Amino acid sequence: MQTNPTYSSLVAVGDSFTEGMSDLMPDGTYRGWADLLAARMAARTPGFRYANLAVRGKLIQQIVDEQVDVAAAMGADVITLVGGLNDTLRPKCDMGRVRGLLEEAVEKLAPACRQLVLMRSPGRQGPVLERFRPRMEELFACVDELAARHGAIVVDLYGAPSLSDPRLWDVDRLHLTAEGHRRVAEAVWQTLGYDPEDADWHTPMAATLPPGWAMRRVADARFARQHLLPWIARRLTGRSSGDGLPPKRPELLPYEDLA
Repeated sequence: MQTNPTYSSLVAVGDSFTEGMSDLMPDGTYRGWADLLAARMAARTPGFRYANLAVRGKLIQQIVDEQVDVAAAMGADVITLVGGLNDTLRPKCDMGRVRGLLEEAVEKLAPACRQLVLMRSPGRQGPVLERFRPRMEELFACVDELAARHGAIVVDLYGAPSLSDPRLWDVDRLHLTAEGHRRVAEAVWQTLGYDPEDADWHTPMAATLPPGWAMRRVADARFARQHLLPWIARRLTGRSSGDGLPPKRPELLPYEDLA
């Protein structure tokens, strides 16, 4: 990996993780790790351009159909691709189909940029995740194999102890907090070959006393009411949280025009 490389453009492809949920800004929009990464890269390269095609809730088929060809045509120096995790969380998931679609995406994106970036997504500690962990790890094994075959780099967020800490996850238990997104941006930054700005991003937060039983039950009830039940309802009716939403930043434009 080149040290302190010069990249002139970045295109981000994916779902809510790349869109930036739940790094909420005062104006009601989401920032997220990709925006933070673009800001850092733009600070080093005048005229740096950035696009973010991610839309929350997208499955890997939708990412391939709606984002991959668009991203490949942009001719960016760096493309990030994170997808497939939403599929693994569905009750019925054909992992062979997911692997095939991910391979299709990588085969199109790798030759269309100087550097393709793939990720092993972070996983929150908790009993619910354990049900889906085998699928996630199958997906990540595919990511590793595709990266080796196509010259992509892999950012291992799944293996970072800090990002499994529930304190770095929003109340919906699906999306990282602002601090979590900051750490992801640092991880991608370093994997691209830039000098660390936070060498300890992967280090777990200092231990604190866990919340008591009553507080945990209140949090569980709030989570079920505000997030789990609506999520189940969308699955049963075939809807997605991203239905009708446009890509976050659909054009590859100078970063200062988007900041």
